[in-house]
Amino acid sequence: MPVFGSAAVAQASDDQWGLNGTYTATSNGEYAKRNDVFRDEASLRSTWTVSTTCSYPTECTGTVVSDFGWTAPIYKTGGVWYVKHTVENWVPCPDGTAAPGLQVFRFVPVNEDGSITDPTSTTLAGEDQTTGVSGACGVSKPVFIAMPFKLVKTG
Repeated sequence: MPVFGSAAVAQASDDQWGLNGTYTATSNGEYAKRNDVFRDEASLRSTWTVSTTCSYPTECTGTVVSDFGWTAPIYKTGGVWYVKHTVENWVPCPDGTAAPGLQVFRFVPVNEDGSITDPTSTTLAGEDQTTGVSGACGVSKPVFIAMPFKLVKTG
């Protein structure tokens, strides 16, 4: 009866299909949209430490630790990566309080100029979207900011 080395295959798959290591994450506020209107926002640059495991080339899960002080799950489905986390005190209210927002990063590996998807690339690009809850601060209109996002492996 043959013996299969499933642990070795899983490790090779994680290295080949997953995101593991240190990355520079950049959200470009110069091209941001606030409630679908172009408006300059602050650009943000942080360092992410990413650890993932994959069951297929298009299906992975793991964890992101940001040097901004948050940790969040990361997952890939259908070839697209997602990271979602709550940003506390994101929407400032007129009474001095603040409401949270949900930040969602969505990205894919791209070639050097970002024009086409390249599954072997260590540069990923997509979008950083943050949404405040409708009804926060007594206003029934959500705050929605979307900006281009880039993730580059550094280590």
